[in-house]
Amino acid sequence: MTYRLRNIVIAVVLAAFAALLTMMYVTSYEKRVQNDEEDVPVLIAKSDIPAGTSGAAAMGRVEERMVAQRNVAPGAVSDKTQLEEFVVSESIYAGEQVSRQRFSSSTEIGVRSSLTGNMRAVAVSGDSVQLLLGTLQAGDRVDFLSSLKLNADDDTWATRIVLRDIEVLKPAASSGTKKLDNAARRNGLSVLLMVSDTQAQKLFHVLRHGEWTLQLRPVVDAVDSPESLETTPTILRDGLRGSQGGN
Repeated sequence: MTYRLRNIVIAVVLAAFAALLTMMYVTSYEKRVQNDEEDVPVLIAKSDIPAGTSGAAAMGRVEERMVAQRNVAPGAVSDKTQLEEFVVSESIYAGEQVSRQRFSSSTEIGVRSSLTGNMRAVAVSGDSVQLLLGTLQAGDRVDFLSSLKLNADDDTWATRIVLRDIEVLKPAASSGTKKLDNAARRNGLSVLLMVSDTQAQKLFHVLRHGEWTLQLRPVVDAVDSPESLETTPTILRDGLRGSQGGN
């Protein structure tokens, strides 16, 4: 084979190899384009989903739609069960794809995951007796027993249960020691309660103007007695016959 012929053969082989590479690239590109055009299922919000909504509740506000692969948002999900145990950490708006990035675990969000609608978290400071230190646990239900002056000008007090069935979000932190000094009994203790916005008004008024304590409700089958208002006369006369009660 002459030198010139060898060069021609080499040129032909290189040209064929280049053509093969070009064909492979074009084929690969066409496949990528085709994949991008393929529709895949994703979850879309049917209505606005505010932050703090539980995953289970949020899944009731979404629907599955087919979206082109190239338009799928980062972290988009297609399976509702993937998010049922989480909580919405950033609001999702109607028409948006549901992304895992908008959800967090309950422990990451804390008490915010418990608050919805008109419910509020309120910190209540008190001593170890008022706050049932060492007894209360998160999730317990309590009643709020209070005593208030009937009139600012005299010393007549009335006592009643102002709020019932209040959930404890976070109990007072215990030092772990059985004996507390007087300062610890008076200061530095608080519980976090979940109340409605209107209940918060009553709660604040009692905290500001009256005496109060929490009382723990039964875990199951709790029953409430009829509402009543107690004063010194009603307590002293309770159970007595008319003639025994005096004037």
